[in-house]
Amino acid sequence: MNEVLKQKLSKLPASPGVYFHKNKDGEIIYVGKAAVLKNRVRQYFQNTKKDVKTEALVKEIFDTDWIVVDTEMDALFLESEMIKRYMPKWNILLRDDKTVSYVRINMKDEVPYISFTRNPVDDKATYIGPFYGKSSVERAVRILRRVFPYYTKPYTGRKSLDTDLGLTPGIEINRCSASDYKRNLKKLIRYLEGDREKLLKELEKTMKEEAKAGNYELAAEARDQLFGLRELKKRIVFSDKEFLDISSDRALKQLQELLNLAEPPRRIEGYDISHQSGKDTVGSMVVFLNGTSARSEYRKFKVRTSTNDDLKSLKEVITRRLKHSEWDLPDVIVVDGGKTQVNAILPLVEPFGIPVIGRDKSGDHSKSAKVRVVTVLGEFELSNNSHLARLIARIDEESHRFAITYHSLLKRKSMLK
Repeated sequence: MNEVLKQKLSKLPASPGVYFHKNKDGEIIYVGKAAVLKNRVRQYFQNTKKDVKTEALVKEIFDTDWIVVDTEMDALFLESEMIKRYMPKWNILLRDDKTVSYVRINMKDEVPYISFTRNPVDDKATYIGPFYGKSSVERAVRILRRVFPYYTKPYTGRKSLDTDLGLTPGIEINRCSASDYKRNLKKLIRYLEGDREKLLKELEKTMKEEAKAGNYELAAEARDQLFGLRELKKRIVFSDKEFLDISSDRALKQLQELLNLAEPPRRIEGYDISHQSGKDTVGSMVVFLNGTSARSEYRKFKVRTSTNDDLKSLKEVITRRLKHSEWDLPDVIVVDGGKTQVNAILPLVEPFGIPVIGRDKSGDHSKSAKVRVVTVLGEFELSNNSHLARLIARIDEESHRFAITYHSLLKRKSMLK
């Protein structure tokens, strides 16, 4: 252990957080979470028996950084996002696939139930994740069960201990209808996917409106859910990091400096176009809040005006998006393309004061593609290991994935006609 690292470790806080081990070149080689940073990070350097892979990791660690968060659950979800952003080599080498987990809910079932899986499949169910730390995710969803009761197995109609404890909606004893259960499950999905602030406001509005209309049972249900979620919020923070100090995110600070922004950007939107020879042309909009993906904010567009012209399609998508005044405006827009794409949409976004970054891959869509960016200030080639390069690549790859997914769906539907 070098002297600088030794001094750093002495300053580790006794707080939950996410830590980043780096090698001599400053590359992030491992991302981990901790309930108590001071204890967890120091364990790597103690003279205790470790497996061969961990020993090899420790030999490569030259520096360590960390981000302090409010709760253990916050650390869990931030770790998941940072692993997806940086793809550290030692996370891949040390990873036990059993720890990667998705929450699965099939709303097409007559009476849906919640389960966890390592491998999502194309069965039209809703999959939320991936999350790194199966037991932690399961614990979080169990806590939410107190607010939104749900079934954990296929519905049989038989009463169980969970029914008596109020952990199921009680369809089996006529406490709740299947339609009311599905309505509440949709709220739970929204909460897990990050749409929490809007959901809380809607519940408060519903509570007041139903009470005013004399629908006291519905008002009481909304009240209980509202108060329950407010209490949970003190213990669980999910992927959009409402309480995370974004000035701690180096990528956002670098983006602020690159674009000469007054403060780190909170909302970044990424766009991409997908089609096959001009057929089933679609556009994707992905949203990153405070540097992490916010899937509940994603939007998809079926392009109307053009078929085989990506530039026209992109302009249509941006134009349609900006008409949605009910959506928060982005602080930065990232598009798949170079100077041509950036110049094409600048007239659309300039009235809103939104800066644009183009990621120019020059036809190279591989994971190892260099991160060249284009702005009105010039063209830059970022080091692939820089925090900003990793963030830009993550946003661009996510918008590409989301566009391809929607295009494939439309393509399958066209083939079935």
